Amino acid sequence: MSLKERIRDLARLCFQLGNNWITLLGVALTTSSAFTLVWFWFMELTSPRAVHPYVGILLFLALPAIFLVGLVLIPVGILRVRRQRRLSGEAPTPLQKVDFTQPGIRRLLLVVGALTFINVGILGTAGLKGVEYMDSNRFCGLTCHTVMSPEYTAFLNSPHSRVGCAQCHIGHGAPALVRAKISGTRQLFAVAFGTYSRPIPSPVEHLRPARETCEQCHWPQKFTDDKLLIRTKYADDEANTPSTSILLLKIGGHTANGTTGIHGRHLDAMERISYISTDHRRQEIPKVTYRDDNGQLVEYVTDDYKKLTPDQLAKATERKMDCIDCHNRPTHTFELPDRAVDKSMANGLISPELPYIKKKAVELLKVEYASQQEAGSKIVLGINEFYRTTYPDVFKHKRAQVDAAAEAVKAIYMRNVFPEMKLTWGTHPNNIGHEESVGCFRCHDGSHTAADGRSIKGDCDTCHTILAQDEKDPKVLKDLGMK
Repeated sequence: MSLKERIRDLARLCFQLGNNWITLLGVALTTSSAFTLVWFWFMELTSPRAVHPYVGILLFLALPAIFLVGLVLIPVGILRVRRQRRLSGEAPTPLQKVDFTQPGIRRLLLVVGALTFINVGILGTAGLKGVEYMDSNRFCGLTCHTVMSPEYTAFLNSPHSRVGCAQCHIGHGAPALVRAKISGTRQLFAVAFGTYSRPIPSPVEHLRPARETCEQCHWPQKFTDDKLLIRTKYADDEANTPSTSILLLKIGGHTANGTTGIHGRHLDAMERISYISTDHRRQEIPKVTYRDDNGQLVEYVTDDYKKLTPDQLAKATERKMDCIDCHNRPTHTFELPDRAVDKSMANGLISPELPYIKKKAVELLKVEYASQQEAGSKIVLGINEFYRTTYPDVFKHKRAQVDAAAEAVKAIYMRNVFPEMKLTWGTHPNNIGHEESVGCFRCHDGSHTAADGRSIKGDCDTCHTILAQDEKDPKVLKDLGMK
């Protein structure tokens, strides 16, 4: 038999075995998805722009899956035809002997090899693109829009908004990726069937250790300088009377002169502190264990701890302290209305010249609205109506300031309250400080005592020095050359 006849017989055999609906469907799926993927990748290279999260699911996840299914269907259909022929008693098609030295065979193999290489290239590229897309901030924050909207909004307004979600929540390596995707599958079903928690619980139980996340950029033991904190707040009187507090925070690590600040004492390399919490939010801490400079463990307990039953102790959580025990909302921080309005006024987003704007803004923010859409319209309307009816001259001559204030107050609500997720003011307490939540006083309350009578200090000078408190024109600012 000549070479041409062998090639012709081989082509006829492939056509006969492949002429079935399963194989043809596989060819159609593979070809169409391959052309679509290659075209989109070309468009992405020539005109890069953000892809809508739902379109991304189609392009980066669904189409590669269709391409792979098509590849699988091609041999499945061929094997099915061979099996049907064998069961019907038809003699199996004999395998043709192939002479690889023949030029025609080599060309055929070259074509098959090129097609295989292209398929592997498309599949590999699609896999990498899919993983890259699933690790993107837009996928994490916008795909499950209602569920993740609060966390994503807070993330965009945080100092860590240029840090990828995956860098903290997934980690490096294949095992971390597999664990994350398994967890993601469970969350996908929760979203599909509406069984997700409202709001999302905090703290995250299985968050990676801070030494693998926070401390890749921050080094607590090397923070040697104190921090000057200047905070302005406004009264709820007609003049929005400002007052300023100035604190010198002792946040440093171990300094050359032997003093130790907040980070150095709480996050020492020898892991000095562990604690037991009796609530899932880690706000109730009845026992703290501290390793002193001599390496001895000292237990500080409250009276409530002594009253706990063995069953309650078994349910309590024991944890070694790390960054997120104080910085529990490092990227997903939600404000309280009073502080948020003060900040916007200090930054010039809300004009203090508008009479009673502080009082009116906080009043409107605290109203319970059914949705963000309702809140947005009623907040803007409420501020405009207040000045139109109560201060018509202000409304007439300072209309631009009124409109800017209304939009700023609306923005405060939009980034902090999400009725659909049952997330409102104070839902997620922030443990930094002790004004907005219990925070530091979870341990530094003076009631945690050791067997020898020592207690965890709760006085102001332990963590900061107050240079001015609610003063109209603090002298210390002049002394520091800041006024």
